[in-house]
Amino acid sequence: MAKGDEDAEQRVAALLVDIAKNRAPIPDTAEVQRRLGVGIPLDGKTTVGDWLDTWLAGKKTRKTTTNGYESHIRVHLKPHLGHLRLDRLNAGHLVEMFDAIADENETIAAENQARREQAARCRAGRPGVPTPEERARIAGERAKLAEMKPFRRITGPATRQRIRSTLRAALNTAIVRQLITHNPAEHLEMTSGKRPKAVLWTEQHVQRWQLTGEKPSPVMVWTLPQLGEFLDAAEEDRLYAFFHLVAFRGLRRGEGVGHDWHNTDLDRAELTVAKEIVQDGWTPMETEPKTDGSAATIALDSVTVQVLREHRVCQLAERDRQLAARAEFLAAGGDLEKAPSWTDTGKVFIQEDGTWLHPQMVTDAFHRIRKAAGLPPINLRDLRHQAATVIHAGGGDIHVIKETLRHSTVTLTSDTYTTLLPEVDKEVAERAAGMVPRARRKPVRGEEGQDPDAGAGEVPGAPAG
Repeated sequence: MAKGDEDAEQRVAALLVDIAKNRAPIPDTAEVQRRLGVGIPLDGKTTVGDWLDTWLAGKKTRKTTTNGYESHIRVHLKPHLGHLRLDRLNAGHLVEMFDAIADENETIAAENQARREQAARCRAGRPGVPTPEERARIAGERAKLAEMKPFRRITGPATRQRIRSTLRAALNTAIVRQLITHNPAEHLEMTSGKRPKAVLWTEQHVQRWQLTGEKPSPVMVWTLPQLGEFLDAAEEDRLYAFFHLVAFRGLRRGEGVGHDWHNTDLDRAELTVAKEIVQDGWTPMETEPKTDGSAATIALDSVTVQVLREHRVCQLAERDRQLAARAEFLAAGGDLEKAPSWTDTGKVFIQEDGTWLHPQMVTDAFHRIRKAAGLPPINLRDLRHQAATVIHAGGGDIHVIKETLRHSTVTLTSDTYTTLLPEVDKEVAERAAGMVPRARRKPVRGEEGQDPDAGAGEVPGAPAG
C-alpha cells in the first residue's frame, strides 16, 4: 500500500474493524495487497457480480464491444451468477444458468405465439366496413392484446456462446490477478453456437420459398445470375456503387459507410479499410475496425474501379447542385439557417448534402431494391458472402477468399462456406458446359425432340419385331 493512499488506508481500516468485530482470522498480507491493487473487497468475499463490475470498468475496447459485454452482464450473468462468491463459482452454476435461459426461451416463444394469435383476432373477419358488433368485438380483442407482453427475442445459440465468452474473458483476467485458480467457463460443453453455413438460392430452394415462405438457412446467397439481376435493378440508385463494392470486394456495411476517399487509390486499383461507422443504439459513430485483420488493403478489379470513378463524378455533381441551390436561396433573401448546405466529410458514400449515411439507410435501400426486383430474400450482410461466390467463380481458392474478406482464420472461412462453394462449382460447371458449341451430339434419353418412351421394354441389341 502506497504511503498517502487515503482510499486504501480507509479500506484496510474497515477490514481491521470487521476482523475485530467478528473475531475473524487476519488475512495474509500479500492477499490484502493483491486485493487492494485490483480494487475489490478485502474480506475475501468478492462476488461474481463485484468482479464483473470491476472487470467491465477496466475494459478499453471500443464502445459497441463494451456495450455488448455490459448487456451480457446486466441481462444474464449478474441475475444468475452475481450473488455467488467468485472463488466458489463452478461449472454446475453455469449449467444452471444456461438451463434457465433455455427455459425462458420456451416461455418467450409461447408468449410470442400467443400474441400473434391474439393480433390475428384483432382483424376484421371479412372485407368492407365492419358492423357495430364487429367493431365492438375488435375493440375487446385489442384491449386483450394491449395487456399482453410485447414480442421478445429469444437468446439463441450464438448469443449464448457470446455470453459464455464474456464470462470466460472476465474469469481469465481474475486468474491473472490471482483471485481464482480455475475458469469454469473454459471447457463448458454447450449446444453449438457456430454461425450458420451459407446456402445458395438454387431453383429448388426458390420454389420451396415461394410455396412456404421459408428460408433454408439464416444465411442465404444469390446465384451469380440473381446477383446480376440485383445489380441491374440497383444501377440507377445513388448507392449502386456501395452495393457493387460489397458484392465484389466483401466490405462490411460499417466499413463501406465509413470508407474515406483518401483511403481509396483508383490509379493503383486498391483501397485500405481503415474506418467504420457503426450504430451505438441508433446513433451512428465512427470507430476503428474491430480487429487488426479487418484493417487491410484490398485490390480492386477494373470494373469496380470504373464504378467508383463514375460514383465520384455523380457525387461531385450533387455537391455542385447543392452549393448552387444554396447560393440561389441566399440571393433570393432566404434565411441563412434554412439554406441548403454541403458538408465535406470525405466519405465515399454520403447523403445528398455530404453528411454521413446512417447504416440503416443503406439496409433500407437494399431491401427496397431487392423486393422491387422480385428476388428471394437475403440480408445486406449476406451480400458480403456473395463476394465469396464471385471470387470462387473467378478461380480464387479458400485462402484468397479469407484474405479478401479479412477473416481472422482460414477455419472461419472454411466453416462458413463449406456447403456454399461446391454449389457454386456446380453452377459454374453447368454454365460452362452450355457455352461450348456442338455441331452434332447424341441426344440423351428424354431430351427435346426424342420420345422418352421410345424403345421402352426392348432388349438392347435385339432385332426389331
